[in-house]
Amino acid sequence: MYINDIHILCYFFIGLLGIGVGQFLDWANNRLQNHERVICKELVTGYLPNMKINCAMMFSVAILYIAILYMFGFSIRLLEYLLLVPMFISVFVIDYKEQIIPNRLVLTIFEVGLVFAFIAGISSSTIFFDKIIGMFAGAGIFLLITLIGGAIAGKEAMGFGDVKLMGALGLIFGLINTIMITVLSFLLGAVISIILLVSKKKKTNEYIPFGPFIILATFGVMLVPYNAMLYALLKVFTLGTYKG
Repeated sequence: MYINDIHILCYFFIGLLGIGVGQFLDWANNRLQNHERVICKELVTGYLPNMKINCAMMFSVAILYIAILYMFGFSIRLLEYLLLVPMFISVFVIDYKEQIIPNRLVLTIFEVGLVFAFIAGISSSTIFFDKIIGMFAGAGIFLLITLIGGAIAGKEAMGFGDVKLMGALGLIFGLINTIMITVLSFLLGAVISIILLVSKKKKTNEYIPFGPFIILATFGVMLVPYNAMLYALLKVFTLGTYKG
């Protein structure tokens, strides 16, 4: 049986891979948020013998892996996203829990993005330069927002971890998609923040980490076709009057 010209067993095995990676993330996230090495002897001597199953993490990665295989098939994009998705989830979880985005994590995302940017550059210098421009645009926009917001509010409006993360994402997704991630992340941030404040889950003086909104927007741009995402955003910002 084939789904989108890919045998169903391929989905099964990539789902299994996602389950394994998701369980490993349970360990990696705890180490990264404490600025500790992920690959170390404690993984074998301490974690594995007393491992607790993290179903949420396992099935989140598995579902995303299956979706990526369906969307991109067996391609270089598939390999890139298989490497990046676990790191994106780590950013989401750690920033949500600890309000930090570890430098080591962002640097690894950047390194993976740089490798695949060079691979893309072999066949098209245009794509490579688009990714470089996306890197500067992503970091520049968020740096500007951070500086202006800090000057107006008198305190840090957005962490520099978000700035570095957007620079790395710009390198991965290029200029147009980086702009779309930026717009979508602020839209999600506004809506979800209002819901949290109205429901009194958060107070007005409490810090709401922005990294999770960036990651949610990134997954949206990854998995939703560009035209569909653009149409949805235009519908939102024109209050439904856009006809396409």
